[in-house]
Amino acid sequence: MTVFWAPRWEGVLRAGRDDRISGDEIMKLVLLGAPGSGKGTQGEKIAAKYKIPQLSTGDILRAAIRQDTKLGKEAAKFMNRGALVPDRFLLDLMADRMVEADCKNGYILDGFPRTVAQASGLGEILKSADAKLDAVINIDVPESEVVKRLGGRRQCLKCSAVYHVDFAPSKGAFCDKCGGELYRRDDDKEETIKNRLRVYREETAPLADYYKDVLKTVDGRGDSAAVFARISSLIDKL
Repeated sequence: MTVFWAPRWEGVLRAGRDDRISGDEIMKLVLLGAPGSGKGTQGEKIAAKYKIPQLSTGDILRAAIRQDTKLGKEAAKFMNRGALVPDRFLLDLMADRMVEADCKNGYILDGFPRTVAQASGLGEILKSADAKLDAVINIDVPESEVVKRLGGRRQCLKCSAVYHVDFAPSKGAFCDKCGGELYRRDDDKEETIKNRLRVYREETAPLADYYKDVLKTVDGRGDSAAVFARISSLIDKL
């Protein structure tokens, strides 16, 4: 198992701790779930109710690049040539982000870690701050349901409004908002969905076993309000 270097993290975390990343009153959560499980939506709801930020590597990477930080410049070199940003940069970015002021009451990690190697690195970050995760919430949705959810999405070419042929259809063959043509994105085609699920099974699903001591699995079927009620009930018992 890969273990990443810690000296830089220790400097960042210990210099900015002031109970922003450690302590029993701070809520630190990880959200797991396959593509199409509703992870992003539930993360937004958790963030709103419990007043903690939803942290995703995509958002953090884009912010670092936009702000032209040192780490952002390094990450941009990889992204500009279509390569994956190495874990060491992602972990440094997460370490910096988790000590910002809005994380004083905790945070939700959405889409991170994605692999056991990243989870090991995250463990080193938390260890450097004498902190630990309160729970890893796994939103469980059968693959057949995921394929149905993602495969039925349609998006407007003009305004990017999103519809679903089963759950939120347009009134006709065109966008209800602007009249634009609706299309099926490449990443919503069945072959692509199945490949995304395969990658999830191979790279991310093993995190359920890695985090078995703090793992809480929630049934992700049904409407988002019902799923959120299950998640809230679980969080309130932590």
